[in-house]
Parts: sequence; structure tokens; C-alpha cells
Amino acid sequence: MISAVEVEECALSIDDVALLEPVSFAVESGQALAVTGSNGSGKTTLLRILAGLARPTSGAARIQGSAVDERSAAFRRAVSGSIGRPPVARDLTLEEHLALVAASWGESVDAARQRAAAELERWQLGALRRRFPHELSSGQSQLFALALAVVRPYDVLVLDEPEQRLDSDRLGIVSQVLLSEIGAGRTLVFATHSSVLADAVATRSIRLGDVFTRSVAAEIDSAGRDDAAVEGEGARGDHPAAGGAAGDGA
Repeated sequence: MISAVEVEECALSIDDVALLEPVSFAVESGQALAVTGSNGSGKTTLLRILAGLARPTSGAARIQGSAVDERSAAFRRAVSGSIGRPPVARDLTLEEHLALVAASWGESVDAARQRAAAELERWQLGALRRRFPHELSSGQSQLFALALAVVRPYDVLVLDEPEQRLDSDRLGIVSQVLLSEIGAGRTLVFATHSSVLADAVATRSIRLGDVFTRSVAAEIDSAGRDDAAVEGEGARGDHPAAGGAAGDGA
């Protein structure tokens, strides 16, 4: 069975600086993977690789069994996403933006307009359909960016921290829409710092940086055991101050 998304020992470095340590996973159709980790752990870099915006320096990433290649029409048709702020036209309304995207992917003009109106309602932006992007609040802009990503046909959706700038109510809107997309058989890979969103939407999760963290923790633990052994030997010595010092330290 071919996975919707497959990543094998994928890593990216620039000038000997690791932006993404090797990572492997697979995600099936109708599943959602939450990618977590601290700032700088490589979450956005991983998403950029999956979206064809960056090339790994080692390992491989595949979408529906084929290598990620933004030059491929099939790849561009299969993958949509929201990574950073989308480019918008100052003189097009929200509804016109969405209709334009839908039409550019094969919808008729009338169908594109209907799709745009339905998408705005789904994201609870219907009352703002005649607004321009620069007239939106920060949270409204985030919802609109997500709407732009899902108004077109796709099989795999890649989102970078979709919870950004959203209050709890609007985060609930995001969860509902994403669950609907997953229920329709689409695949989602999203980076997040929100445990609420991850718990609501993700089928499973991975945490980047764990290999590094485990190795460092093991070194610290090993060093701690060695120090404890040295202190213990001192405590068993003849000098009373050594025993007292060890006791005070404990």
C-alpha cells in the first residue's frame, strides 16, 4: 500500500548547520500528523520540503509514492498548503480571491463563485466577503489564509502553525474544518505548538529534536551517575568534611 506521505531519513543542512535532523514517518490517506517541537527544531523546514519549497540534503520525501517535485503538475495538484502569509491582491475582495483560486484549478466561473461563498461561510467569514485582505484583523487574516489553502482541489494539506493569532473560538473553527477535510479522505501534516489543536485533529504526532534530546539527556544522566559515584567515594573517605559536604549537597 502506498502512503499518502512518506519521509525516509529526510534532513536538510546549509553551510554545515542542520536545519532539520533526519526524520522518518508515513501518513496514510484520511490521517493527520501533528509535527511538534521547540522553535528551531525543523518543523517549518520539514513542511517546506513536503511542499516542494526546499530540497533535502539527504533522505527522501514522497507524496503518493512519487518524489516531491514542484515542477510536476501531478504534485502541484496533489499538495496544497499554508506556510507563511499568502500573496494577496490589494484590490480583490475575499470572495474574489477564493473564486479566482477555485477557477484557476478548473472550476467554472459560476461554480468558483459558489465555492468561494461556501468556503467563506465554513470559516465564518461570510459577513466579510466584500472586505479586502488589508481590512481584516490578524485572526481573520489567518482564517482567510487557511481558506485559500482548501478552496482548491488537493489530496495532501501542509499547514504551518494554523493556530497562529487565533482565539479559542476561532481555533475551534479550524479544528472543525480540518476534521471535515480528514473525514473526506484527505491527508494533513501540520506543525503546531497547540496541544488543543493537536489533540482535536491529529491521528498521531511526532516531535522533532527528540533524537538530539535523548542523546543529550543520556550524556547528562551518565555524567550525573559518574559524579554521584565520585561523591560517594568521597563520602566513604576518612575526611569528615567530605561526608558532611556530601550530606549537605544531598
